[in-house]
Amino acid sequence: QVQLVESGGGLVQAGGSLRLSCAGSGRTFLSYAGAWFRQAPGKEREFVAAISWNGHTYYAGSVEARFSVSRDNAKTTMYLDMNRLKPEDTAVYVCAAGVVAGSEKADEYTMWGQGTRVTVSS
Repeated sequence: QVQLVESGGGLVQAGGSLRLSCAGSGRTFLSYAGAWFRQAPGKEREFVAAISWNGHTYYAGSVEARFSVSRDNAKTTMYLDMNRLKPEDTAVYVCAAGVVAGSEKADEYTMWGQGTRVTVSS
């Protein structure tokens, strides 16, 4: 089982940027697809972005032009670079890992981090 730990959340003004990291324990993380989801207060969890084990990326339409997902397999770490942040991006961001690359369905992912909070002020 892979353990996932997120970091990098915080408070940022609208229009600013943040980089989230998701550190995966063990080399087995390299063989899994990764994804980012977010959950805003009072809303359901939603898909943000995903990346396959070999680097193919997938995005939700609401973030595609502003966010970028990547992974550094040497560091067994996945990243989410968020630019031009908006107040509606405020949420707890959670990383996940699974065997199905690019899925937007949370049920497809079997390993989850605890989440990191992102707050975007207007």
